[in-house]
Amino acid sequence: MVAVQEVTDQNFSSFILSDTPVLIDFWAAWCGPCRLLSPIVDELGLDLGEKLKVGKLNVDENPQTSRQFGIMSIPTLLVFKQGKSVRQIVGYMPKDQLLARIADLLN
Repeated sequence: MVAVQEVTDQNFSSFILSDTPVLIDFWAAWCGPCRLLSPIVDELGLDLGEKLKVGKLNVDENPQTSRQFGIMSIPTLLVFKQGKSVRQIVGYMPKDQLLARIADLLN
């Protein structure tokens, strides 16, 4: 099973429809903080595989979804439950802080 999946404008709507919470990392290759956060997002995907579906969306390659959700700063993480955005986290943070920010959504 792939822990973290690539998300695009084309598959976004179907990707966020899930019985488990979905975390999407909005990122870009030129973004330093995005590169720092990326391995943490990968770890969350591996650690929380059954409790959390994780995807990454490149904002440069997928501008439609980025605009739809008003992504102005990256990295931005959006968490969805039943296809609805329930939490937005902007900027880099260590893994323990990120886990604390989403722990209540993992029930």
